[in-house]
Amino acid sequence: MARSMMMTIILLSIVATTMLFELALGADHQVGGSGGWDTSTDLQTWVSSETFTVGDNLVFTYSFNHDVLEVSKDDYDSCSLSNPISTNSPSPTTIKLTDVGSRYFICGTPGHCGQGMKVEVKTVAASSGSPPSSGSPPTTATPPSSGSPAPPESTPSPPSSGTKTPPAASTPAKPSSAATVKMSVVSMVGIGFLMMM
Repeated sequence: MARSMMMTIILLSIVATTMLFELALGADHQVGGSGGWDTSTDLQTWVSSETFTVGDNLVFTYSFNHDVLEVSKDDYDSCSLSNPISTNSPSPTTIKLTDVGSRYFICGTPGHCGQGMKVEVKTVAASSGSPPSSGSPPTTATPPSSGSPAPPESTPSPPSSGTKTPPAASTPAKPSSAATVKMSVVSMVGIGFLMMM
């Protein structure tokens, strides 16, 4: 009886500890990678290569002439500095991603947003392994036939009569570093539990 009670307490402790790790762990995303939060960094390429999950952190590292404004979608699109949700400085600025959805960040130095110093971050649920979709279907370019001009790259090729174009195959997203750490912790806890039995 005492052994059974002790095993139950140990099991409940392991479950509680695992849940705390799940809540506490999150990946840190260095905004802009090695280039940081700067006008010379290709932020759009950087953000498209990342997967952001609830619990992750954005870490903005920048020089004294920059800051980080969180703004609405309209202010992001127009690079408006007049109504920020939050203003953050000095560097480094860490922003926790707490909810699923899009958040918008721009530099508050006049002209910097227009020079590309802006980033939209799409956060997915921690249990999801797929990146958010952009909402627009992929376009494909048709190779030119000899002697005819090439169509513009943004024009999708029309389907041939009577046939439907199959949907593009999606590639699975790589798990975030937070997911990898969480899987490792859960595995170690499980191994520890088995060793105690």
